[in-house]
Amino acid sequence: MILSDLQVNEEAVIVKIKGRGAFRKRITEMGFVKGKTIKVIKYAPLKDPVEYEILGYQVSLRNSEASLIEIITKNEIELTGNHYEETGTYEEFLLNKAKEKEKTINVALVGNPNCGKTTLFNHASGSQEHVGNYSGVTVDAKSAWFKHKDYVIKVVDLPGTYSLSAYSPEELYVRNYITTEFPDIIINVVDSSNLERNLYLTTQLIDMDVKVVIALNMFDELEKKGDRFDYEKFGAMLGFPVAPTVSSRGRGIHHLFEKVIELYEDNEPYYRHIHINYGKNIETAIKDIQEKIKKNPSITDKYSSRFLAIKLLEKDSQSNQVILNSDNYIEISESVKKNIERLESDFNEDSETLITDSKYGFVAGALKETYRDGPEKTVNRSRIIDTFLTHKIFGFPLFILFMWIMFQATFTLGKYPMNLIDSLVHIFGNWLHTQMPESSLKDLLIDGIIHGVGGVIVFLPNILILFFFISLMEDTGYMARAAFIVDKLMHKIGLHGKSFIPLIIGFGCNVPAIMATRTIESRNDRFITILINPLMSCSARLPVYILIISAIFPSHPGTTLFMIYILGIVLAALMAIIFKKTLFKANDIPFVMELPPYRMPTLRNTVKHMWNKAMQYLKKMSGVILIAAILVWALGYFPRNISYSKDYKSMIQSINTEYPEISIKNNRVKAIEKENKLYEINASMNSEKLEKSYIGRIGKFIEPVLRPLGFDWRMSISLFAGVTGKEIVVSTLGVIFQAEGGPGLKNQNLMTRLRDAETVDKQKMRKKLFDPVTSLAYLVFILIYFPCVAAIAAIRKETGSIKYGLFVILYTTLLAWLLAFLVQIFGKLFL
Repeated sequence: MILSDLQVNEEAVIVKIKGRGAFRKRITEMGFVKGKTIKVIKYAPLKDPVEYEILGYQVSLRNSEASLIEIITKNEIELTGNHYEETGTYEEFLLNKAKEKEKTINVALVGNPNCGKTTLFNHASGSQEHVGNYSGVTVDAKSAWFKHKDYVIKVVDLPGTYSLSAYSPEELYVRNYITTEFPDIIINVVDSSNLERNLYLTTQLIDMDVKVVIALNMFDELEKKGDRFDYEKFGAMLGFPVAPTVSSRGRGIHHLFEKVIELYEDNEPYYRHIHINYGKNIETAIKDIQEKIKKNPSITDKYSSRFLAIKLLEKDSQSNQVILNSDNYIEISESVKKNIERLESDFNEDSETLITDSKYGFVAGALKETYRDGPEKTVNRSRIIDTFLTHKIFGFPLFILFMWIMFQATFTLGKYPMNLIDSLVHIFGNWLHTQMPESSLKDLLIDGIIHGVGGVIVFLPNILILFFFISLMEDTGYMARAAFIVDKLMHKIGLHGKSFIPLIIGFGCNVPAIMATRTIESRNDRFITILINPLMSCSARLPVYILIISAIFPSHPGTTLFMIYILGIVLAALMAIIFKKTLFKANDIPFVMELPPYRMPTLRNTVKHMWNKAMQYLKKMSGVILIAAILVWALGYFPRNISYSKDYKSMIQSINTEYPEISIKNNRVKAIEKENKLYEINASMNSEKLEKSYIGRIGKFIEPVLRPLGFDWRMSISLFAGVTGKEIVVSTLGVIFQAEGGPGLKNQNLMTRLRDAETVDKQKMRKKLFDPVTSLAYLVFILIYFPCVAAIAAIRKETGSIKYGLFVILYTTLLAWLLAFLVQIFGKLFL
């Protein structure tokens, strides 16, 4: 009997709460607990909702909610011939009967046709039902009762179905049974000889968020083929207990129902609810639709909002019927339509096919780690490709080769458009210099904005090339293979291969990479991945790398850049080991790494990906970088009244007197001599002016901390400015060295200026500021120190505490200082 059947002034005892987990939690918090007495007080005028009394207070429920609460009454017991007078009070009698009824477990058998489901049903219940394929047969379900230990188990054998879509009567029947009858446990019967096909149905049960035990049936056939299957690890990945069975012989059935009881009693250690990762685009669509479905508790009490969202994206007609009477039906349907159109436009593929491919990718990822084929197993196209790309010997070298090609192409292909943009920036700056009269506005436009922002925008082609390769890796499915390749290495450092995906995303930007850790279900693994993610070189650091490498290490630019990225990966691995052994010591939880089918990337999707990144980059140019460039220029431009250590005007006048225009007019040697002497005086004057400016004073204040690393105040202030965003390091260097160089350097680009920049060492000797050792130390410091402010904000949001953000600031900056110092020490010995 259900609570909605109870009449006014009638009492009953709660036996079981049905519905979904969220509903059960909410209703339990209101006092609706098994074994508690409840009484109907009154109906609303339209008989919905109904007011009940429980635990001494009144609460109202809708009839739809009351229908999900199972009860037992005195009349219901007396119909069976039982009477309470002989056993004590009425309340005690009801409570005892409720406890007995609580020992009843409703189990539904769900599986593909011909998976051995009915054979299992017959052996478990002692029935003699016909064993066969239900496709095309009248849809019906068989039920039986049997006792196991002190439990009464009611088993319902549902028709065989390949999925939970609404294409056939069998599929619709099974799905409606699960969503209306709410079985306590679902036994998903899987044919062990055809795992990949059978597990597609399992992925849909995962989406439904129901309690499942997997019966790995016909396990003897798997063993005969010589296949090996680590089903315990597989079950731990899926969050479901797994029991191998041979139904035809009754083997493993007792153990299967032991698992059922453990799960019913919430004593099953492997059970947890996981989400299949459908990829960034699809997950965004699911979340958008989910948020609108969740506005309807009457729906989400019975259905998983995630399951409905996925089914709506699959254009499932039955799911549309479920939401048809919702208050915001138009809002939901418009969201579904918009997201389907976006997905199909992006991927040039039907949305249902996209989700189906992702499900099979999930299955392939789970089997890749747990299943080993016997000698007679045939392979599909993806597996043929994987024999090379994920090979235990060739896989890792191929991955390294692909990464090296990516970084080499970033330089070799990017230098042509980079040089073109650089030339245009300088042409525009020189044109503006000739067109505008001398003024502070002219200095701001040329020295601040053009050389500040322009110094960063020249690297846009390199950024696009990097994202082109990352997009190819994602769209073809190789990104997931890369995670699989390094899985063993990730286990060595205490993480799962699944953590590698957010780390790779970190090559693009640390902020979405930190957010991508949400797919990692273990809190410890997720937090470790977040803490080490800033060590992955984001695209904001790339302009700094390209600038310094092109200026100081032009002979092997691609290899140098590759080694910088490898250093970041190695440091991330080392820090993960340290964190795993100190801050996060809990045992690993296995996960599934989805291996989607290989797919030919579409030009539309790749170009769209690159375009979005270009827009983000240009938006930064017009926002934070522009503001930073103006601020740095202003700090270097003021104060205007500076007391110089030398009389530079007299020195310039003396040179002009020594080399009058008449004497150098036709004398090329003297003309060059005059130009060089004037350049040295101007450079010295501008250098002193910059040192005594506000930015010079700030730099001088910071310099003692970074001086042991070989960094002077100019390099120090650029690092300080880079806290807001690493691109600002380049704009700061552009502004500083433009101001310092003066008119004599107006036609030189920033790389040349850095290459020629000089400083004074402890012995008062002039030396190159960016020598190879100091430049390498500078690159290492840029790689490691202080993530940008946006990354810190993302860390605080994802961890729920600012302390982790502050910890990342502290440990990365200290680590950067230490390693840059070691580069200086050992670099001087070997270089």
